[in-house]
Amino acid sequence: MSHTAAYAVPRSPAGGAVAARATGLSKVYGQGETRVAALDSVSVEFRRAEFTAIMGPSGSGKSTLMHCMAGLDSISSGSARIGDVELGSLGDRQLTRLRRDRVGFVFQAFNLLPTLSALENITLPLDIAGRKPDPEWLQRIVTTLGLSGRLAHRPSQLSGGQQQRVAVARALTAKPEIVFADEPTGNLDSRSGAELLGFLRESVQALRQTIVMVTHDPVAASYADRVVFLADGRIVDEIHAPTADAVLDRMKAFDAKGRTN
Repeated sequence: MSHTAAYAVPRSPAGGAVAARATGLSKVYGQGETRVAALDSVSVEFRRAEFTAIMGPSGSGKSTLMHCMAGLDSISSGSARIGDVELGSLGDRQLTRLRRDRVGFVFQAFNLLPTLSALENITLPLDIAGRKPDPEWLQRIVTTLGLSGRLAHRPSQLSGGQQQRVAVARALTAKPEIVFADEPTGNLDSRSGAELLGFLRESVQALRQTIVMVTHDPVAASYADRVVFLADGRIVDEIHAPTADAVLDRMKAFDAKGRTN
């Protein structure tokens, strides 16, 4: 696909608040013959109280886009913003503070501290920030995620699914402006995954949380308000109010096009 033919994501409707925005964002690794453009002038908005899924073939730039938007990776050119804050303008300490106070993260690798209990892992970001959790919200998260009887357990005493739920609870407890989730159901069975996705969906509808999720699963993507598709580091399509079948059909079309190119 030529650069000029890349799909242009519509801008937010008038008055629509934007939680995060990329403008002409590029990420390049290496130089010369080893140069790889992981992202090629990507422009996209993630609106407040919206659940966005990012999909695309392996190596399309999905996780790179999320990491750049979350301030976990630097960008080569263009702009990445959380709210009105330009991430490239921040020093290391400012960036750390922004990630701690305004952004939540859920990774497929749980990133739990083995010496802390489940509850201590959940409240750790708030403890570091010197803040106390909202007890009603914390209880709601714990109950919804089925962790009430596991709060005193350390990660080694929990199943993979339970560890992932702890990681999700940690990301949501501080009520961040935006949550970035990288394959959050990748280590969960179908029932646990559905429960987790249902909770993310509820957090968007009831609490106006903003979720950006990288996934390869059409069923997981169907929980989102929209799906943004990447290929070769560019946004090539978008579906609103997706169904699993519609997402699967779109992915099959990309696969077929890739085989003919």
